[in-house]
Amino acid sequence: MNAGVYCRVSSEVQEREGTSLDSQLKACQDKAQELGYEVSDKYTIRETFSGLTPDRPKLNQLRQWVRDKEVDAVVAYTLDRLSRDPVHFIILQEEMERNGVELILVTEDVDSSDLGLLIAHVKGYAAKLEAEKIKERTMRGKRERIRNGKLPTGRGVLDGYDYDRELGINVANDRLGIVRMVGEWLMEEGIFLNEACRRLMEKQIPAPKGGYRWSRGTLGRMMRNPVYAGISYASKTKTINGKRVQCPRQEWIELPNLVDKPAFTVEEWHIIQRQLNRNRELSPRRQQQKYLLKGIVHCKRCGRKYHGLPVHGKPYYRCSGRIRLLSPEPCDSKTVNATWLENLVWQEIEQALRDPDLLVTYLRKQRESKDSPNHLEERLRLNKNMIRKYDEAETRYLRLYGAGVITEEKLREEVARIRRGIELTTLENTGLEKQLSEIQDLEMGIESVRQLCGLMAQNIESLTFDEKRLALDALCVQVWIDDGSIVIEGNLPSTTCVSASRQL
Repeated sequence: MNAGVYCRVSSEVQEREGTSLDSQLKACQDKAQELGYEVSDKYTIRETFSGLTPDRPKLNQLRQWVRDKEVDAVVAYTLDRLSRDPVHFIILQEEMERNGVELILVTEDVDSSDLGLLIAHVKGYAAKLEAEKIKERTMRGKRERIRNGKLPTGRGVLDGYDYDRELGINVANDRLGIVRMVGEWLMEEGIFLNEACRRLMEKQIPAPKGGYRWSRGTLGRMMRNPVYAGISYASKTKTINGKRVQCPRQEWIELPNLVDKPAFTVEEWHIIQRQLNRNRELSPRRQQQKYLLKGIVHCKRCGRKYHGLPVHGKPYYRCSGRIRLLSPEPCDSKTVNATWLENLVWQEIEQALRDPDLLVTYLRKQRESKDSPNHLEERLRLNKNMIRKYDEAETRYLRLYGAGVITEEKLREEVARIRRGIELTTLENTGLEKQLSEIQDLEMGIESVRQLCGLMAQNIESLTFDEKRLALDALCVQVWIDDGSIVIEGNLPSTTCVSASRQL
């Protein structure tokens, strides 16, 4: 019989006697073995989460095991490890009883009588009250620390500063000059963040997390952080039912001395914000030009996708591999006129849509060339049974080793063989599931194509942009570009290859 073990603490630094994860786990394992249950890593849970909410990721996993009857018992150290809310505890207890799963607590007995439920409710209420008191004391300490102008977390979080525990502030270090330099580039030259990243990498300036690769996101967060201008507030958000929500402005607490030396004045920081906003408006990604083939055009040279980019006011597709930040050795594929490429591809799609019988016949041949879904599902079922037998065999060998029947060398040999078998079977299952998915996609594709052709046949000459895009998606169209050719693939009767040397 299998036992599921649930161990929980509220925070990573919680280390009380009998409630640390390691001590809980050892006590629960001993208790389960004492009662004749087997405990495996598969059914062992170590969770760091508040006990005041039942919506915990790993607790939800435990409840699923209970509903699926994968475990015969659930072992926890104390009542409050499962839940600090008595109502939630009773719900969990009743859920286990309904599914025939025994609930075992290491330090106390579980009584399902009315009196026992009342006692559990009182204990749970006391645990919940204590948790609320701990939470209130913690928050009071944080608020007092904030009012003294110190970081509530007690550690530095800014690149360019080191946190001084005695002073309770961030003290500037040598990297603050990097922040200042990027800010000056934005204020004086009005460059984009991509260009700032390129310059930093060209100068071999280390990034905050090590290495020399800077990202636009890292710089963006840095330049928009008001703390670099000495502007900072605490208590801007709070957690309600496990979710972070914005606090009212009047509840914010100003931290006027969070840094000893701001990188920018308030006026300079506002200039940087205006430049960042201007750059965002001028970004090619925000242009209103629609690109019909967005996301489906690929470069044969480097394998990256093409993206839409206006050049002198005209739409073009350009390989993403040409962006220096994305590729150490920029791709030299040429840009393609978007209007010309979209017309070329749409002519092929339009020709296919005008002959739906040919399309449906092609898709059915594709479907018939694959194994039947029933055969694939049966192989999946047999493989899952095989994995379960492998697990049972491993358990038997462990018992034989524990009883002294086989040597450690024999155990290692058999366990290695079993796990290799599980690995190969799991790999085969992945392939079978992929085949099943492809068959389902084809079956849906046949019906989609039939409906699509019926809808579009009447007005194919006047389709809107969204209707054309729907057709491309339904036919799974992909376009591959090389220097001298364009290949159009998808759920089409044939693959089209067009010479395009003059256009590239």
